[in-house]
Amino acid sequence: MSKMMHYDLSRLETKQPVKGALVRFVHSDNMTMAYWQFEPGVDLPEHSHPHEQISNIMGGSFELTIDGETLELEAGSVVIIPPNAVHSGRARTGCYVIDVFHPVREDYR
Repeated sequence: MSKMMHYDLSRLETKQPVKGALVRFVHSDNMTMAYWQFEPGVDLPEHSHPHEQISNIMGGSFELTIDGETLELEAGSVVIIPPNAVHSGRARTGCYVIDVFHPVREDYR
């Protein structure tokens, strides 16, 4: 994919990996972007992965725990999650979150 690509998010497939959490993915050769919409109270179970992750809280309030440290995040917060860090989350309100992963999340294709 060495040429410029263009996507309309409203036309991308919506997935629901967890009840109350909708997501759309965009993949390039080197990274994955995830556009999440969470209903209030949605829990993301503890997990880890070899990808570096940048989480951008675009709207709402989200509680994120990384390696045992809990952060209360609001719109405008950006967090870098190191590769293999154990993390989990909870949508305190309805939330809109954009995650960027490097390298590509093949498991999300």
